[in-house]
Amino acid sequence: MYVRPSRRSLSLAAATALLGLALTLAGGTAALARSSAEPAAGTPARPALPGEPGALPGRLGAPTVFAHRGASAYAPENTLAAVDHADGLGIDWVENDVQRTRDGELVVVHDETLARTTDAEQVFPDRSPWRVADFTAAEIARLDAGSWFGAAFAGARVPTLREYLDRLERNGQRLLLEIKLPALYPGIEGDTLRVLEEAGWLDRRHVTRRLVVQSFAADSIRAVHALRPDLTTAFLGTPAVADLPAYAAFTDRINPWYGGISAEWVAAVHDLTGPHGRRLEVDAWTVDNADVAVRMADLGVDGIITNRPDRIRDAVAGR
Repeated sequence: MYVRPSRRSLSLAAATALLGLALTLAGGTAALARSSAEPAAGTPARPALPGEPGALPGRLGAPTVFAHRGASAYAPENTLAAVDHADGLGIDWVENDVQRTRDGELVVVHDETLARTTDAEQVFPDRSPWRVADFTAAEIARLDAGSWFGAAFAGARVPTLREYLDRLERNGQRLLLEIKLPALYPGIEGDTLRVLEEAGWLDRRHVTRRLVVQSFAADSIRAVHALRPDLTTAFLGTPAVADLPAYAAFTDRINPWYGGISAEWVAAVHDLTGPHGRRLEVDAWTVDNADVAVRMADLGVDGIITNRPDRIRDAVAGR
């Protein structure tokens, strides 16, 4: 919390004001320089290196903490409320899931169906099994995506990807975006990149510092890499050590389930160089136990994806 300093004297106040003005002017000049240096859309940009200011998660210090579907232990998953709760906890990185509606809108929802996390069964009782792909964006916008989690969240909605991106931008947060079930949505990679472009998320500042695209489907990540080779990508899974070099051709990160990895496996990933000339990195999911998080950190993982980002941040920071 910011506390305004006391004013000890007129001269001190004047000096402080002059210093603030000088810093503001300097910051504005630097911002203008950065803006003028930014490449045109579509121009490949060097991803920020681990340890650079604002860089993508890296291996220096404690693992980066990603809020899984937002701070989903405290607010309904994949809603703007979960994004805002993560922001309130001071969590920069948020993970989400993207699928496509019947009329081509991208929405942020995890399951193939709407039954678990909305009131779709009550609103549309004759539309079983309530698949996301069978509903229009307008129909999904009618659903309550918060009451299942708690009365305090009644009326929360399934956000579109554009709404989600705008909220992250407002909060100054970063995004680990998962393309969910791409086999059900041919061409969703291009659709996702189009929305990211329209929302201003494919400029150099976002691409190098604020965005990672991941999927369980290797072909989907290959497609993203082919369309936008400057983007940082991640493959969700635990490939055998012998197969890891093939993944290094198109992805920057290998993101495994925490229960299936060892220090040797993590080291094998780190021994490889990805498509941007950096060593491959590892983000383990989904870790909600502090002791497990410390164990993951000791294995050398670069990031931890969790429903309880505050608990895991504190655990790995104090280990």
